[in-house]
Order: sequence, then C-alpha cells, then structure tokens
Amino acid sequence: MSDANAILRKYLAADPGLIAVVGVKIFCPRVPEKTVLPALGFFARGGNSTPYIPPMPEPSYQFDCWGTSPIQARSVYTALYTALQGIQNVKVTIAPTDYFIKSAIEEVQGMDLQDVEYPNYHRVITFFRVMITI
Repeated sequence: MSDANAILRKYLAADPGLIAVVGVKIFCPRVPEKTVLPALGFFARGGNSTPYIPPMPEPSYQFDCWGTSPIQARSVYTALYTALQGIQNVKVTIAPTDYFIKSAIEEVQGMDLQDVEYPNYHRVITFFRVMITI
C-alpha cells in the first residue's frame, strides 16, 4: 500500500505541462531551502474521510507554486491547475500496484503572495480536494 502523497506526487511528476515549467522540482511537504525556482510544494492539510469507504480518503492539499517573479509563480499555478482540475479516474502505478485518482477539484483559486523576508520569492497558493484510492 502506498500513501496518497506519493500517488499524487507521481502523477504530477509525469505531467508534461508541469514538467515544462518546474522540471523535477515537485516536493512534498515543502520546497527545500535554496531550491532554484520555479518549484512546486504541496502537503495534505486535512480533508474528508468516510467510514463507508475507508480505502478512499479525500484529502485537501495546499499547493505552493513558487517563482522568482509573480508571473513565474502564476505560470506554475496555471500548469498545476491544468494538470489537476477536473481529472477523473486517472491510473497511477507505483509498482506493482495500480492506484486511481478518482477526482481533483480546486477548492480555492490561486492567491498571489510575496515573501516579506525574501523579495525575489513569489508564490501562488491554492487548495485542491483530491479523492484517491489507496
């Protein structure tokens, strides 16, 4: 059995649009210090579960889309949105097991932020609800 974070990261790391913007810089739970931007970090911040379907959690994820400018951070967000919004029943294989991202829905549209301490670190944060079979 794998965890929902690993399944989601594997899916995102294979998305051509996201790869074009951040390359392999997709991190869970946070972007490491001194990472060359642009980059994407995400972590589960809670979510729904049901006693009727225990192997199908519905975590809510915060995504931090980082860039050296507001435009670059927004381009990471746009690639993420394109990769996730509205997907249904997508197979993700972590050998030897197949998992499924049953759905992904944006909960909060991207919000532009600038790091106060580091003027060249910009980010867009967004939240997605993702249902994954594990």
